[in-house]
Amino acid sequence: MRTAQINVTAATLWTEPASPRELDQPALEVPVKFEDWLGGMTAEERKALLDDNKVQSQVLYGDTVTIEEVKDDWAQVVVLSQSSKKHPAGYPGWIPLAQLTEIDADDLEPSEEKAIITSDFANLLNEHGETLVTLAFTTILPVTGVDEEKVEVHTPHGQAFVKRDAVKLFTDELDQGTPEAILKDGERFLDLLYLWGGMTPYGYDCSGFSYSMMRANGYLIPRDASDQAAAGKEVAKKDVQPGDLIFFAYEEGKGRLHHVAIYHGDGKMIHSPTPGKKIMIQEIAGTFYEKEWCQTRRYWQE
Repeated sequence: MRTAQINVTAATLWTEPASPRELDQPALEVPVKFEDWLGGMTAEERKALLDDNKVQSQVLYGDTVTIEEVKDDWAQVVVLSQSSKKHPAGYPGWIPLAQLTEIDADDLEPSEEKAIITSDFANLLNEHGETLVTLAFTTILPVTGVDEEKVEVHTPHGQAFVKRDAVKLFTDELDQGTPEAILKDGERFLDLLYLWGGMTPYGYDCSGFSYSMMRANGYLIPRDASDQAAAGKEVAKKDVQPGDLIFFAYEEGKGRLHHVAIYHGDGKMIHSPTPGKKIMIQEIAGTFYEKEWCQTRRYWQE
């Protein structure tokens, strides 16, 4: 089994090699050009990423994938950090070969110390202080050295550095955050425009938002809303607390599950609603969400 790591800020996980349109080219490049890609899309073209089933997810720099098949300039991969019912090992999809750096599986020996990016974005620097790649919120890299100003990390670009104030260091497992910490992280992204498949501060979809806020706080949960609703601790609606994930289904909660939000307290939720809308805190009562609320799950530790 061939193993690789993502070598760009975030690689988009496409449904198949034929999925990208001509306008999606900036998302396929190295380095990836998110501003050009997203800035060049109309609202309808953004919506088509969902409606036409073009995108599955995104994968952050340094995250590990296994390569199942190579077809021309594309690799069919499984993302190990994003559990899914679609594949027993993780989330399946296609990524351009150029956005992958193959590694020896032996290089995956767990590092005692790791760094997680806590700022929206941070620069990965070489020894001369030049930027190699932009790192996004919740990117995790193994640490090989620390001083007061910078952290040395092992990356697909080799040994590199990130500023000390852009990361949180942890050993083995990241300390699990409180519900308040989960919500505080979510509130940072209020007014960020929805992006189907999004997993970065360039844009999140609903389950990418809940996944990422949980990942930032030491909880590795499934990638998709339906899988998130099948894990964690089941909670009765009357017992919902801030930081719980709440789920919504068509047919007044009896049909197919279609959305996830984070309960914010006082009858409100924070979520990334749908294409064309922005991350928001909103009242549940009096909206269609009130009738469609079907499940509540708790991942944070009481």
